[in-house]
Amino acid sequence: MSLDLLLTLNTIEVLENYIDKIRPSEELRDQLDIGYKIENQSIIIFESRPYFHRPNERFESTIAKATFVKTQDHWKVFWQRSDSKWHVYEPHPFVRTINQFVALVEQDDYHCFWG
Repeated sequence: MSLDLLLTLNTIEVLENYIDKIRPSEELRDQLDIGYKIENQSIIIFESRPYFHRPNERFESTIAKATFVKTQDHWKVFWQRSDSKWHVYEPHPFVRTINQFVALVEQDDYHCFWG
């Protein structure tokens, strides 16, 4: 199941504003860029870089994930540990709005998202 249209539009607006604020300058984006993707009811913020030995190919490193739980009307927050699995962000496992999720990722008190 995917996000409803109104929630999707709000999510895109909030994430576009956040990503625009934190992206590297255009001259550096071929070396490092920040983006997001929406997959069903989840959003994922990621870094994108070229492979060292294959500079024409890029790979993504995930930063944070939020999954909308419609029955609870909140977003469940995840971070990715070194085991490459998503884990609930225990200091603050749920947020009510996508704005709160972005603020949580930006603040990153426990250095789980940005390291």
